[in-house]
Amino acid sequence: MPELRYRINVSVDTRFLVEQSNPAQGRYAFAYTVTVRNEGQMAARLVSRHWVITDGNGKVEEVRGPGVIGQQPLIAAGQSHTYSSGTIMATQVGIMQGSYQMVAEDGTPFDAIIAPFRLAVPGALH
Repeated sequence: MPELRYRINVSVDTRFLVEQSNPAQGRYAFAYTVTVRNEGQMAARLVSRHWVITDGNGKVEEVRGPGVIGQQPLIAAGQSHTYSSGTIMATQVGIMQGSYQMVAEDGTPFDAIIAPFRLAVPGALH
């Protein structure tokens, strides 16, 4: 378990975007809203992200880049940062997971793990 000084909790809510999807063409659009809560003892900046997206066929796509939606938010201890983004998949169901690369205000780099979460068209899973 990481030191209490460096503790980030990531929660994700997802939804299927029917209006941006085209199942006949194998296009399933999903939105996700992420809340990054700093439960540590000092501020930390989210400097980059690493996503692993796996569709229902097992096809894996990795996405890396600076910050989130063009921002590198500094999150004070006890505060949170929420943003929304999205992804397109070729299947009705998939999994996303990954990590945020953080830097604490004392200069210590650390990773905040994003636990796997499911993207699914309503009714696709029984």
